[in-house]
Amino acid sequence: MTTMTEASVREFKMPDVGEGLTEAEILKWYVQPGDQVTDGQVVCEVETAKAAVELPIPYDGVVRDLHFPEGSTVDVGTPIIAVDVSGGAAVPAPAQAAAPAAPVEEKKPEGSGRQPVLVGYGVAASSTKRRPRKGPEVAVPEASTAIHKELNGHGPAAAAASAGTADKPRPLAKPPVRKLAKDLGVDLATVVPSGPDGIITREDVHAAVAPPAAEPVTAPAVSAPPAPVPVYDTARETRVPVKGVRKATAAAMVGSAFTAPHVTEFVTIDVTRTMKLVEELKQDKDLQGLRVNPLLLIAKALLVAIKRNPEINASWDEANQEIVLKHYVNLGIAAATPRGLIVPNIKDAHDKTLPQLAEALGELVSTAREGRTSPAAMQGGTVTITNVGVFGVDTGTPILNPGESAILAIGAIKLQPWVHKGKVKPRQVTTLALSFDHRLVDGELGSKVLADVAAILEQPKRLITWA
Repeated sequence: MTTMTEASVREFKMPDVGEGLTEAEILKWYVQPGDQVTDGQVVCEVETAKAAVELPIPYDGVVRDLHFPEGSTVDVGTPIIAVDVSGGAAVPAPAQAAAPAAPVEEKKPEGSGRQPVLVGYGVAASSTKRRPRKGPEVAVPEASTAIHKELNGHGPAAAAASAGTADKPRPLAKPPVRKLAKDLGVDLATVVPSGPDGIITREDVHAAVAPPAAEPVTAPAVSAPPAPVPVYDTARETRVPVKGVRKATAAAMVGSAFTAPHVTEFVTIDVTRTMKLVEELKQDKDLQGLRVNPLLLIAKALLVAIKRNPEINASWDEANQEIVLKHYVNLGIAAATPRGLIVPNIKDAHDKTLPQLAEALGELVSTAREGRTSPAAMQGGTVTITNVGVFGVDTGTPILNPGESAILAIGAIKLQPWVHKGKVKPRQVTTLALSFDHRLVDGELGSKVLADVAAILEQPKRLITWA
């Protein structure tokens, strides 16, 4: 009876919903233990370093357990929910026919079935098997298979069964725990396991080294009380954990600032004609219902400048020591959201007409504000625009989005005295700032791009003559 119950439980692991993400925070559970779930049903919402994503379950059954509460940050590959599939689809048969090992291997389906990913049932188990060794076959295949499973963290009970035949059983621990023990100089054979089926956990390893570490702490008994944890005045300070989008943004900005040598150039221009054109376009029937604002024409001006100076649209490949010239423009738009700064991009923006670009900008902004920007929408950007002018700021020195070579900052558009046709008149004026990666963009190239954008915004008819 126990065997059938164990065999019917499937563990759904936290998938990698982006490119190489390592963790995600569980924002909300949509199911509770005892609820019936079906293949493809969304069971929770998680926030990665990129965006908030809903996770569907890849099989039918009844929720047995939720392993983590809302607000928990979970590593990719860690089981987050257990589902009893006994009333649904049949569970794939275990890889080995040995009766004692079958229940535990069923409980750990990654060794015998398919591993759940974001959508669908994932890859087949054969993709994780090692290439068979050359030469004569080993006489005890069951024992070697069990040890192989143990080393991969998939078959602790099977490993225990096979190790029982040896003179001294090998301690059960997953590879990360074994590495931790090796780094700390701990012999796993001396550690008392606290995990299920006698598995040694990370806490067990830390506990094994606790006594020696405690000796120097107990010596200065007088100084111990004030040292442990700093006391903060919660009435005067609020501490916010660094995680999710904020954590990813911080890492990206530090990496960019200390990897790419930044150069920033500025230009102040009269955009009165551009502002008049914006008002005229708002009345155009082809643009009715679309988002028409100065950002639309500035984006179009940057795309024209890139077409005239295509070398600016590139990236630096450190590993291969190459400059990668992009023959497409994925235009990033920096967006401030409740969860922090994100930079989704408009794919193939260079091929879009003005109405298409307006539609794409509107969708990008609304999706970002709702917190529904997908990880795919933030991948593959080539050049970025950041509009600091919406906050009343004149200009700034923007930091490059990692993997890109240029970013254009737009300052506030203000009515200022300006010399126009030999007379001082009130004109609409703004300041543009272009930061670029000086490893692949020389001062001449960066200056040409910024000058072209400025020239178009001063005389928007150049959108036609230059395009």
